Amino acid sequence: MKNGLKFLTVSLVAFGLGLTAGNYAISDVPCNCKIAVVDVQKVVASSAQVKNLQAEQNKQGQELAKFIDTAKANLQKEKDEKKRKALEEKYNKEFQAKRAAIIKNHETKTKEIDKNITAIIDSKAKASGYNLVLAKGVVLSGGTDITDEIAKQVK
Repeated sequence: MKNGLKFLTVSLVAFGLGLTAGNYAISDVPCNCKIAVVDVQKVVASSAQVKNLQAEQNKQGQELAKFIDTAKANLQKEKDEKKRKALEEKYNKEFQAKRAAIIKNHETKTKEIDKNITAIIDSKAKASGYNLVLAKGVVLSGGTDITDEIAKQVK
């Protein structure tokens, strides 16, 4: 019983010292960090590059729809079953290749736009002396909002 009481006493003292030391360490942290926030969705929505990419994607989607319509019409015209199956296979391969090229192009351009926006945010943060830049959606309060300045540079 005495051993259990000693262990409990030592544990409580150690816990109290740890809690006190932790509070002391936190209270002495200097707050000289300059923080900025950016509404990334607003920056992306106002980007001319993103608008151009969306327009290009819409155009490519329309071209793909025309290709499908043409393929369907040609398949309906073909009466021979073997030729129709061969033609259908040919159109499926062409469709898959065109679709893959569109997706790859979109991914490449999206990565380039993301790199560009990130570089602009990074250079603005460094030029203005910010130590940390956070997305506005994850910050409840505080930080200097530099969204408009970034959006102007992104255009």
